[in-house]
Amino acid sequence: MGFRSLIRRYGIDAVLGVLSGAAVLAGGGAAMAGIGIFAGALLPDMAAQAGPPSADSARLTFAAPFAASRYAPQVLFPVDASPVPEWLADAPPPRLARLTPPDIRPAAPPRVAGRGVIAICIDDLGEDIAGTDRAMALPKEVALSFLPYADATPFLAESAGRKGHTILAHVPMQAIGPSNPGPMALMVGMSHAEIARRMAYALNRVPGISGINNHEGSRFTANAEGLVPVAAALKARGLFFFDSRTGAVSKVGTVAQDAGVETASRDIFLDDDPRPAAVATQLEELARVARRNGVAIAIGHPRDATLTLLTEWLKQDHGVRLVSLQDAMRLKRERALASR
Repeated sequence: MGFRSLIRRYGIDAVLGVLSGAAVLAGGGAAMAGIGIFAGALLPDMAAQAGPPSADSARLTFAAPFAASRYAPQVLFPVDASPVPEWLADAPPPRLARLTPPDIRPAAPPRVAGRGVIAICIDDLGEDIAGTDRAMALPKEVALSFLPYADATPFLAESAGRKGHTILAHVPMQAIGPSNPGPMALMVGMSHAEIARRMAYALNRVPGISGINNHEGSRFTANAEGLVPVAAALKARGLFFFDSRTGAVSKVGTVAQDAGVETASRDIFLDDDPRPAAVATQLEELARVARRNGVAIAIGHPRDATLTLLTEWLKQDHGVRLVSLQDAMRLKRERALASR
């Protein structure tokens, strides 16, 4: 159907409206300016007959070209080649404050006037699972020492560490007499390499350890030569040596200090005599020594009487305060240095 037929059928206004819409879509204002010329050239006789435009067609008339808008989009790229503003380019570099590394040494436990502090280590753990479980229920300040060769030691030591206890490896060492301290024990006369190998076994079997103490060892701890590779292994891992003092003579303190290893020895053996009355007496002695000297450390075992009495005793006020083994060892060292 031709344009003349369209105009006859729908009228000039309708056809011009269609042309205007097409012009807006196709070319904007410039196209709108040429609609009248295009229509006049295409339909000269019809344009004369059409007369003045109607109101509808008048609304489709636009000025051409469109006026430029000051809000037109701006080109964002490429950006200025200089990423630094001019006002900052010539500014002197800022002066950075000198930062002092924080003091990461553990703070000494707060002292209470007139009160001594105590620390307790329960060792021989790992083989007696029920006793170990009861020991793990003691306050977290109580240190727990595990036999490396016990099958359940890795699992139990890890669990105790999650409860917040200080964990030690209870390293078997040769005793005076025929007593057998257990597998992989450290023996007098062994080469340094063999002692180092057995130490590595013991330390790797007890996860999360902070140090060691000796299981048996009354003979081995009196031998300075054998203790040298022990101290070297502890120094390499940043571990301490808590001396159980199972014999009258011990070279642990001297060798450990020469190697730069933190060390201290126990003051009280809670259950050398395992009878309840004897354990109760030793607990009172622990408090008395702490009040007199300011600090005292005890060791004990996961025996029924020991754990039962200790659990109740720690709930009572004996004029002393329970602290971690590390804190008590540090206090003993500081007091020893101050008395020189």
